[in-house]
Amino acid sequence: MIDTGSVRLAVRRSGPSPTSAEAQRPVLLVHGLASNARLWDGVSARLGEAGHPVVAVDQRGHGLSQVPDGGYDTDTCADDLADLVRALGWVDDLAPVVAGQSWGGNVVLSLAARHDVTAGVAMVDGGWLRLGGRFDTFEECWQVLAPPSFDGMLYAELAERITSMHPDWPLEGVAGTLANLLELPDGGTRARLAREHHRSIVRSLWLGDPRRLYPRVTVPALLMPAGASVGGQAVDEAATLLPDAQVSEYVGAHHDLHAQHPARCALDLHDLADRADARSRLSKESSA
Repeated sequence: MIDTGSVRLAVRRSGPSPTSAEAQRPVLLVHGLASNARLWDGVSARLGEAGHPVVAVDQRGHGLSQVPDGGYDTDTCADDLADLVRALGWVDDLAPVVAGQSWGGNVVLSLAARHDVTAGVAMVDGGWLRLGGRFDTFEECWQVLAPPSFDGMLYAELAERITSMHPDWPLEGVAGTLANLLELPDGGTRARLAREHHRSIVRSLWLGDPRRLYPRVTVPALLMPAGASVGGQAVDEAATLLPDAQVSEYVGAHHDLHAQHPARCALDLHDLADRADARSRLSKESSA
């Protein structure tokens, strides 16, 4: 648990110390809405083995982190990450590559655009989410996107169902998905993220417009869309408006592509770190 000054955030670490001789650029991994840091376990392990110091974080109100009463909007959660990066000492030459999935992609976009603490940013099937473009009112949005109720559902039965839904996933990906839920003493289930906090995050996504942030991102960016037909107008807009963006399409992949395809995801993030290192070297040479 790390006290950032505004909230206590639970983290999972992999890889060497960032100050060790063999260490490569640090990587910060950020989950999506109603998710948790364990969805990144497969990616974290591979990046750590490749020499990257890695921290996967539970955002406020998620996983094992503190549950404040408020602050469940995209920009405040991005501010949490900026405080976390500074608390880790990942500044200047240790500035991290930051990856966020789904809503976490919007959070890391806000971080990269509004705080000078990142060396690169990856948006994993998110970062371009703009619910105000899909729904005329928030109540319409919430009616469609409100989370399911787990009242009367047994954790054991739900765990079996989730496992059977992802037969091609690595075990750590399934375990991470199950960690979104809490088993109650009577065998029942509830989501770890409180429903009112879930609503606040969805509202923030409905109010927000990532397009205003793209031009403010000065670090290398990677867009990682997934699905039966990847890309689309929102991804194309992001790729065009971000000053230095590349796209890696995960055709046919699940929305949680980081849990489903950890090896490929880790390689993409490693390559982004190489781009960030090249940018840093060029900057130092030009100023010498």
